[in-house]
Amino acid sequence: MRCKLFLPILLLACSFFAIDAQAQGVVFKEEPVITDMMDRFVQINKSKETVEGWRIQIMATNDRQKLESARQAFQYRYPNVPVDWVHNRPWYQLRAGAFATKLEALRLKYILSQDYTGTYPVKDDSIRPQELINAAY
Repeated sequence: MRCKLFLPILLLACSFFAIDAQAQGVVFKEEPVITDMMDRFVQINKSKETVEGWRIQIMATNDRQKLESARQAFQYRYPNVPVDWVHNRPWYQLRAGAFATKLEALRLKYILSQDYTGTYPVKDDSIRPQELINAAY
C-alpha cells in the first residue's frame, strides 16, 4: 500500500522541481541523438495526410443501392454530421463522424441510436485532420 502511494507522490514532487528549475532559467541538455529522433518524429507526423481516429458505423450491406438510399436518408436527418462509406469486399460500410477519441464517438452513437439500431464505434486510420477540427456536431 505504501509503495502505491509513494510513486505518485515522488512523481508529483519531481514535476514541481522541474517546473521550478525551468522558472529559474535552468537549461536542460539532451543528447544529440534524442534531438535528431524528436525532429524526425515531428517531420514524419507533419508529412502524414491522415490520422487515426474513430467513426460510427451505421450499417454494412452488400447492396450498393441500399447503402446509397441509407446514406441519403442519413444526410437528410443529420445534415451537420458528415457521412461516407467504405468498400471492404463484399461489404459496403456506412460510417458517420470523425473523432479523435472513442469517448467522443460514443456521444454520437448515443444520439444516432434513437434512429439507427446496431450502430457501433470503429477505428479508422484514414481521417483527415480537418475532419477532426470540424467535429462539433
